Amino acid sequence: MTGELDRKAMATLSGGHLSVDMASGAVPALLPFLADEFDLSYAATGALMLAVLLSSSLLQPLFGLWSDRRGATWLLPGGVALAGLGTGLAAVAPSYAFVVALLFAAGIGVAAYHPEGAKFAAYASGRKRASGMSYFNVGGNVGFALGPLLITPLAIWFGLVGGLIAMAPVILYAFVLQRALPGLRRTVPPSAARRAASGVDDRRAMFLLAVVIVLRAVVWFALLTFIPLWILANGGTKADGGRELALMLVAGAAGTLVMGPVADRVGLRRTLLVTQVALPFLVVVAVVAAGGVVATVALMLVGLCVVSTFPVTMVLSQLYLPRHVGMASGLTIGLGMGLGGVAAVALGVVADAVDLQTALYAAAVAPAIGSVVCFFLPAPARRALPVEPAPAAIV
Repeated sequence: MTGELDRKAMATLSGGHLSVDMASGAVPALLPFLADEFDLSYAATGALMLAVLLSSSLLQPLFGLWSDRRGATWLLPGGVALAGLGTGLAAVAPSYAFVVALLFAAGIGVAAYHPEGAKFAAYASGRKRASGMSYFNVGGNVGFALGPLLITPLAIWFGLVGGLIAMAPVILYAFVLQRALPGLRRTVPPSAARRAASGVDDRRAMFLLAVVIVLRAVVWFALLTFIPLWILANGGTKADGGRELALMLVAGAAGTLVMGPVADRVGLRRTLLVTQVALPFLVVVAVVAAGGVVATVALMLVGLCVVSTFPVTMVLSQLYLPRHVGMASGLTIGLGMGLGGVAAVALGVVADAVDLQTALYAAAVAPAIGSVVCFFLPAPARRALPVEPAPAAIV
């Protein structure tokens, strides 16, 4: 690694991130259609989100550990292919049980891609890690936004088979990644540079950061799961719900390109703190306004505060655990995704027992607690680089 951004490698990795997250981003938009198809309760609907997120949460750190110890570039195309196939086939599954199983398989694909992709994105980023990781993450953010943008109209026009059609580009990109693997392997820095730049793992700092990530994920996945249903409950249509979801995701994707350079300039922890403080107020506004213009603006700002700080927390995790960067990336993404899915089911139970508005207000409490935890995050060692196994171990 020369210190300069490897744009070709980053474009390839960002494209893979776009593809795999387009598959996972399609799931929230499919939920209203699947709820109608199988006559699901709020809790059962939340369980579908949990299926894809739980497999990612449980397996992503394990894939990260595998990446740290042996290297596994085949996880990049394999993960994208499995995520696309699982989501597409879930849309046309004949029963609720099959939907759950296929979404669980899609989550395995998501889990496989992210740690290896984030590690190679760190190699390709050069000196400005937050900016480089923002370029990597913007692919995922755009993909997550494209999911509902493609799924909603296709499902309206063609029924649930439209979900399978929407996943065709995801599966095709897996072949692009397979052909690009030799070039990606060349971004691995020399072993001497890795040893000089690597630091000491700070597990206490990683624990605190994990708490912030989980609390942020609670409100995020509550909104992803229930905002389309909240719009429907307040007189909107499925198309309205899909549009609000897409705008929230698009705003986050656009903000990622800005937030990375901002974090490099003003500091990772300060950027994270400001966005966390804003979240509870924005969620309450979005719930109260319920589908109006004010709600749309509030949801877009929520997307900005949550999605654009994904690269910030990822870089922090890699700096806190420089000797286990694959594991750090897996924990950063996987832990938040899995526990966010658990929260979605729990909030679905609250919505069934009380009402959906109460459940959404309860979700807003989580980032308020996360704001307090942000104050205790220590300053990371900025010179740490990922550690890669010997080249012969990369397959």
